[in-house]
Amino acid sequence: MKVIKEIEIGGKVFSLETGRFAKQADGAVMARYGDTMVLATVVANDEPTIGQDYFPLQVEYREKAASAGKIPGGFLKREARPSEKEILSARVIDRPIRPMFPEWYQCETQVIVTVYSSDQEHDGDVLGAVAASAALAISDIPFTGPIAEVRVGRLNGEFVINPTYTQILTSDLDITVAGTDDSIAMVEGEAREISEKEMLDALVFAHGYIKQICALQVELAREVGRQKRVQPDGNAHAALKAEVKNLAEERIRTLAGKALLKEDRAKQTADLQKEVLAALAERYPEEEGVIKEALHDLEYHAMRDMILTHGRRLDGRGLRDIRPITIELGLLPRTHGSALFQRGETQSLTTVTLGTKLDEQIIDGLGPESSKRFMLHYNFPPFSVGEVGRLGFTGRREVGHGNLAERAIKNTMPPADSFPYTVRIVSDILESNGSSSMATVCAASLALMDGGAPLKKPVAGIAMGLVKEGDRVAILSDILGNEDHLGDMDFKVAGTPDGITACQMDIKIRGISIEIMQNALEQAREGRMHILGKMKEAIAEPRADLSSFAPRLTTLHIPVELIGAVIGPGGKNIRKIVSDSGAEVNIEDDGSVVVAATSKESADKAIAAIGRITELPEIGKIYNATVKKVTDFGAFVEFLPGKEGLVHVSQLDVKRVENPSDVVKVGDVFDVKIVDKDDMGRWKLSRKAVLAPDQPYERTPPRREGGDRPHGDRPHGGDRGHSRGPRRDSHNG
Repeated sequence: MKVIKEIEIGGKVFSLETGRFAKQADGAVMARYGDTMVLATVVANDEPTIGQDYFPLQVEYREKAASAGKIPGGFLKREARPSEKEILSARVIDRPIRPMFPEWYQCETQVIVTVYSSDQEHDGDVLGAVAASAALAISDIPFTGPIAEVRVGRLNGEFVINPTYTQILTSDLDITVAGTDDSIAMVEGEAREISEKEMLDALVFAHGYIKQICALQVELAREVGRQKRVQPDGNAHAALKAEVKNLAEERIRTLAGKALLKEDRAKQTADLQKEVLAALAERYPEEEGVIKEALHDLEYHAMRDMILTHGRRLDGRGLRDIRPITIELGLLPRTHGSALFQRGETQSLTTVTLGTKLDEQIIDGLGPESSKRFMLHYNFPPFSVGEVGRLGFTGRREVGHGNLAERAIKNTMPPADSFPYTVRIVSDILESNGSSSMATVCAASLALMDGGAPLKKPVAGIAMGLVKEGDRVAILSDILGNEDHLGDMDFKVAGTPDGITACQMDIKIRGISIEIMQNALEQAREGRMHILGKMKEAIAEPRADLSSFAPRLTTLHIPVELIGAVIGPGGKNIRKIVSDSGAEVNIEDDGSVVVAATSKESADKAIAAIGRITELPEIGKIYNATVKKVTDFGAFVEFLPGKEGLVHVSQLDVKRVENPSDVVKVGDVFDVKIVDKDDMGRWKLSRKAVLAPDQPYERTPPRREGGDRPHGDRPHGGDRGHSRGPRRDSHNG
């Protein structure tokens, strides 16, 4: 049975439809907004995998090229590996729905979200999150949602719900917000230095629409929803868990109270686990997984109780304390900029590389093809956490963390017209215990300043945590890895001294209130200012000069009508400039020319060549010319690229010349002076004026009508009445 539910959001109809598509899935919903249509399907196994200690949820997001009337680019004309955009979209769907599954539910679950129609105005990601939630809500899969997700922009000081791609370009805010009918569950986005209050206002604005969309899903589920699966008997291992508690609870509480390094804590925890397993192995030989789970639960409660009751954390810090920070700059001599940022046991070694327009990344998706000149890539090798692991394709987490750090910094970069470089930042995490993405933000900002990039303002980031038990709440600044794992929230906030530039919030509980968000934002601002102070001590402003190994970019402006002349037929001229100079030359449609070279000599050579092509000839100026053709009345020479003029026989030398070919030949190079320009725009040149600059120039008469030779094609080029000598072209003796 086909069922459609719809409401109006932002002046457009938002609809959810089920019963027509993918009817064999456990749940399937098509969401539509404008002409963008996104189908979400959910399927779950009936039984959990034996021995599994995690929830196997897989969320995939795919954009069909046909949805925007396109054929995929590249050699293979079909969709293949997910793009970075698709990976990021999958993450903003996964993160708000994952906490909505009950802890006891362990069946493998797959959510596939597919964009089937794109109006190229609205992104399909927020529609996909709503469709996924609705599909779960009407299925038999246990799900404590629904959740809804919206995008918020701000134009001229007014918030806009689900802005179009065009509106986002001029918006000073672009955040995606997900939540339930009574709380916020996820935040992701960027801003142009907005205040904490403005961010909070945006969340309140978003939540008003989230509640409406959640109500729409409840209405759909009430009409077509299936009976949910029920929790199996939860008391099967009660006796075993009681024994684990008796053996280990006190020791775990003692261990939680010690201020230890990550490695020491992990070793002591592992030793305790081995002892408990050995003590219970004979009576419970097949229950190792249950024992480990019980120990984890004890650790979870011990850490949280210590924080809530005593205000003390695993490393001995107070709730607002930031770990020690050290900074080293310029460690890598051949990079264009580098920084080593250490905060506690988290370390990022970050490099900056400056390139040219040819290095820009081409973005090919459902929207118009575009490019970007600022890229930040994040790498998280397994040794950073003391593990052995495979090195393969970039993981989703690495893509997401890199994107967050990129969004935090990109709006503080200078515009292309004043800094026309393509910039690539690479953050390699060498140690990790706490937020490595926020360490990346700090290290990237420092490396840019070390490299001489004129960053508008430095940017720092901090990760906030949360422990919430009923009405007891503790907000943690600069969280550790264990505090992230055993806590309820990971809230990352990045910004300058003057405002927020990016944020990302994930939670493990059903949602948090606006009041908690407000307190977390204010505490994050306090921590960010502390970190920015430490960064300022290391480097207060960008270095005055770029690295000697960075390309030097020089921007020129030429008349638009001369672009073709610089490029030349089939690119002949520009290829020659690049070949002769060793520089790289990029020409824009507005006449902007960017010359990139690693040496001044190379740049000067390219600039001079471009200047010769675009130079406007001046009477009285001397040019180096090449003979292109010799006639009996003089020589035609090219004195600027594509510009030729005549050196009359009378102007070839200081002495009398009978036959021009006796003096010059094709290919000869010599200096000439522009001495005149006739009524037809033809340039008159003189070699004689260069050889004998003190002698006055004698103007040659114009050519005769209907003849090829100008008046004065005689040895002296004299006027009528002067001695002219015999005519060389006379038919009479």
